[in-house]
Amino acid sequence: MNNTKTRPQRMGHGPNRGSAEKPKDLKKAVKSMIRYLDKYLPIIIVALILAALSSVLSIIGPNHLSDLTDVITDGILTGINFDKVKSIAAFLLTIYLFSAAFNYIQNFIMVTVSNNFAKDLRDKISVKINKLPLKYFDTHSYGDVLSRVTNDVDMINQSMHQSLGTLVAAIALLIGSVIMMFVTNWILAITAIVASLIGFSFMFLILGKSQKYFDQRQVELGNLNGHIEEIYSSHNVVKAYNGNKDASDTFDKLNKNLFTCDRKSQFLSGLMQPIMNFIGNFGYVCVCVVGAILTTKGVISFGVIVAFIIYVRLFTSPLSQIAQGMTSLQSTAAASERVFEFLEEEEMEDESKLMNKLDPSKVKGTIEFKHVKFGYNPDKIIIKDFNCKVKPGEKIAIVGPTGAGKTTMVNLLMKFYNISDGDIKIDGVSVKNLTRENIHGLFIMVLQDTWLFNGTIRDNIKYNKENVSDEEIMKALKTVGVDHFVKSLPGVLNYEITDNESVSAGQKQLLTIARGMIKDAPFLILDEATSSVDTRTEELVQKAMDKLTEGRTSFIIAHRLSTIKNADLILVMNEGNIIEQGNHEELMKQNGFYAELYNSQFRK
Repeated sequence: MNNTKTRPQRMGHGPNRGSAEKPKDLKKAVKSMIRYLDKYLPIIIVALILAALSSVLSIIGPNHLSDLTDVITDGILTGINFDKVKSIAAFLLTIYLFSAAFNYIQNFIMVTVSNNFAKDLRDKISVKINKLPLKYFDTHSYGDVLSRVTNDVDMINQSMHQSLGTLVAAIALLIGSVIMMFVTNWILAITAIVASLIGFSFMFLILGKSQKYFDQRQVELGNLNGHIEEIYSSHNVVKAYNGNKDASDTFDKLNKNLFTCDRKSQFLSGLMQPIMNFIGNFGYVCVCVVGAILTTKGVISFGVIVAFIIYVRLFTSPLSQIAQGMTSLQSTAAASERVFEFLEEEEMEDESKLMNKLDPSKVKGTIEFKHVKFGYNPDKIIIKDFNCKVKPGEKIAIVGPTGAGKTTMVNLLMKFYNISDGDIKIDGVSVKNLTRENIHGLFIMVLQDTWLFNGTIRDNIKYNKENVSDEEIMKALKTVGVDHFVKSLPGVLNYEITDNESVSAGQKQLLTIARGMIKDAPFLILDEATSSVDTRTEELVQKAMDKLTEGRTSFIIAHRLSTIKNADLILVMNEGNIIEQGNHEELMKQNGFYAELYNSQFRK
């Protein structure tokens, strides 16, 4: 990301952004995942069937290996029947090859499905972001949103292709090996199972304890990402205010929280493998001891013991795989809940039925605010009764103290937020009957914080507009007085703006004004557009903005009142209402709130 990019404009009265919420309903997450996997379910079922078949073929092997052992053992004294040995060996080779092939195919299917599913999730998230109301981003840190898009989706992807097929295969192997053990010899079967029951009890005990830490780990990861994004995007401010220690302390705290959750979850899940290994070895010992007793009594043959040693491995191995799979699925459940929670957030209302549309080339430029009321929270109205009628081509300045509601009015006009009551009309058409896309196409916006992305000068100037010639771009650059700077760059319009670009704040602002020239919309919004530049550059920017306002109905939000002296109408706002209005001379004669604000900026 380019360092000239900024966050979406924040409202003065907007709600505070909170940290990520702790997941609460994992069952709902699983149901959501099944719903989103709907189109992949048939191929997933095929993969799981292949995984089960691979396990079944593996289970058949030991029984025939027992026969092979007996044939060889019996033939040591009387002569080995090599035809029978070859027959059994060929059969074992065949089933093991098929088992490996089925396992490979199911792995290939699951990797393909998981990657496609992750891609679909990211596509859905990309679409979802554009459908979410601005208030969502006012209440969630950007780092947390990014963590859901990257870390959580990756966790789902990895778990699907690494754990789901393995888990099904392990369950099939577990059930099949139990059945085959009882078919072979019930005494040894009970011996092996009882020896492994301890493993089951430990496994479920550990799973119950570790789940909450997997949940917390995903949340803390989102919190940490949020802090990192915030600090790096405001790195200059942190440096200027010597906030390194405070930022580092906060990072250490969040990092420690993540470390604690990660350590506890990984420690508890890490116990499963050594426990399963111990249970497996303990099972071998029990089978060998009991098997030796049964062999000496003539109950079973030596081949049965060989088969059972393999069955014990087949029985305990899936226990370990199930434990690991369940551990991975715990992380997936926590991650998927966060992803699906995001995908199921309330969207902006559907506007597909709105038939009215204003053509930017035919708009006259009249805007009327009629008894507009608005509050970020329904119980706290901050714009109480805003009334104003703007004529075509007028330059309207909105001034007032911080928090007066100036930027909020602009965001209502742009339909970033819906008004609580009253109406706003553009050329007599209510914004309620116009789509956001149509309204956004009517406005040019130049904000205090410039936004340039990694790319060429050309791409930045003609952003989201097609069929723009280089001549038109150079004309716009010349109009705003930045053409000499661009011509001095290597490659001119092909010059790439990168993260480390040392373009001045004024030059960035002039480039964004040139972008507005290219858009050529009937309305213009200038929100503190000169507040971040020096006095000399302000003059250049002011001249460029004056050219941009020509022939357009303009709304100018400014703290430097000297920049709006030539406005046709100045609206003085305080606490969400217009308390004074008129041009500069009229308001100065009133000697009221505006006059006090203006004079305060020139007192020595």
